[in-house]
Amino acid sequence: MTRNALQQSQTFIVSDPNRFDRGCYDPEIGHDTFSVVQMRRRHFIGLIGGAAAWPLAARGQQKARYPTIGLVGSASTDDEETRRSIRAFESACSEFGWVEGRNIHVVYRWAESSQMRAVVAELVASAPDVIVANGTSVLTAVREATNSIPVVFVGISDPEGVGIVANLARPGGNMTGLANFEPSMGGKWLQTLKEIEPHLTQVGVIRFAGTQVRILRNIEDNAASNGMKVVDCPVHDGREIRAAIGAFDGEPGTGLIVLPDPIFGTYRSLIFELVAKQHHPTIYPFRNFAEAGGLLSYGINILDQVRRSAFYVDRILKGARPGDLPVQAPTKFELVINLKTARALGLDVPQTLLARADEVIE
Repeated sequence: MTRNALQQSQTFIVSDPNRFDRGCYDPEIGHDTFSVVQMRRRHFIGLIGGAAAWPLAARGQQKARYPTIGLVGSASTDDEETRRSIRAFESACSEFGWVEGRNIHVVYRWAESSQMRAVVAELVASAPDVIVANGTSVLTAVREATNSIPVVFVGISDPEGVGIVANLARPGGNMTGLANFEPSMGGKWLQTLKEIEPHLTQVGVIRFAGTQVRILRNIEDNAASNGMKVVDCPVHDGREIRAAIGAFDGEPGTGLIVLPDPIFGTYRSLIFELVAKQHHPTIYPFRNFAEAGGLLSYGINILDQVRRSAFYVDRILKGARPGDLPVQAPTKFELVINLKTARALGLDVPQTLLARADEVIE
């Protein structure tokens, strides 16, 4: 399937809205996994009680006879990953009774970072009923383009800390969704990287510029207590990624932490090429990096978040306000180690780390 084909409108069938288990940043529920049917009745009513206040017909212009969802993501160098995202979303939506041509229409848009604003602006101009934004850099463009269209975000780190939502339990505004990492995850990435390479003296943090500041601060705090230096590497595109990683060439004792953002999936091959050339151990936030040849990953399953986003799409299409729907928390983290890459880097992976791994790639 070509990228152009993927950009075209997709149809899907989407049954029982009570099947989803999810973590939620709600003051009464806490961070435990729960299902809708397990919620206290009064709490569930409070969650979606504002339905009548945001009917689809109140959006100010004549809509099609069925609502439209726009799903936006960064273009990937791996079309199979894009197809997996589409399948995950469509499969999840099939649990909620939405049928293409009868009650729903889905449009997919994938773009390079340099084209994201233009692609999002075009999508917003078409006035979809809900936008699903996958990743921080994508959401940045969506936030600039609209403050009225309901938005469900996926794969966003520390959404309260960066000002995306006013409050995790009651986001307010036109956005809600699924957070992937809290600030404390930064220290866990650093500790895991140092466990696989104890001789590290400095770490470069590769992040999309302007994002994940509190995660960066947590890495810096943990590094200071371990006598390590942290180099912040904010980037926007492939050229800046090459320059940032290239700056560590010839510096032994260096490791890298790649923070979550779809842009790094787009430039994954470039990152792999540079870190392999320099022999710098690198930790990634998602398992697809380790599966594709990265040293190790520690984080959530992003496809699971894409799947879980369908729950909020369903709630919004049935009248709920995004600002009344609590941000969902991650419920599972996976450690994946690529032993082939470890051997290429001359690393002897500790048995204690191997024992903790969810998957070891030989």
